[in-house]
Amino acid sequence: MAQQETDQQVNEGSSLPEAEDGFVIDTQDCAEREQAHRERGTARPITVVGNPVLHKECQDVTAFDDELAALIDDMFASQRAAEGVGLAANQIGVDRKVFVYDCMDDEGVRHVGVVCNPVLIELPAERRNLDDSNEGCLSVPTAYAALARPDYAEVRGQDAQGKPIKVRGTGYFARCLQHETDHLYGYLYIDRLSKRDRKDALRQMEEGTPRYETVPNA
Repeated sequence: MAQQETDQQVNEGSSLPEAEDGFVIDTQDCAEREQAHRERGTARPITVVGNPVLHKECQDVTAFDDELAALIDDMFASQRAAEGVGLAANQIGVDRKVFVYDCMDDEGVRHVGVVCNPVLIELPAERRNLDDSNEGCLSVPTAYAALARPDYAEVRGQDAQGKPIKVRGTGYFARCLQHETDHLYGYLYIDRLSKRDRKDALRQMEEGTPRYETVPNA
């Protein structure tokens, strides 16, 4: 336990480096950083659509402390256990605006990081090139549907130490950033579908069997 506390303190004292334009460099030491979080954390079951915590805006993160660090560790462990590429705190039942990610972009580059209190930056019309690829969600297990989203995204927020950060992504990683930010404001991807497509996604979920532990809705 003493060694774990020491490792956590080292992690909490560091932030990701930034490029000249102010965006974080989240592509360095990805395996080592993700593994360190995961090995300190404990995987928790995933909340699914219908759980109240998923359908309301989460509370802002105001304390950047050991409790937040432990939550982030658990989120990385939970994300890996569920084989996800992104996870919001309310997906493990915690009402806080924080998400983690371990996601490849369309060029095969891995991105690993944490964003607290994220705000998705509105893109000008000329930069909104829509991609209608399939999307899935750990909180809607076994279901997938095509959903048009911009193929580029920028998010502003804070890191685990409270430092202001900016994260950007293209392709699949852009979709991840938008998807996870949506979660923290009470939206699932199926909320952006047509009624017919939403109904089909829920049918897929009902007929499928999750490969990871979930929290039964009351």
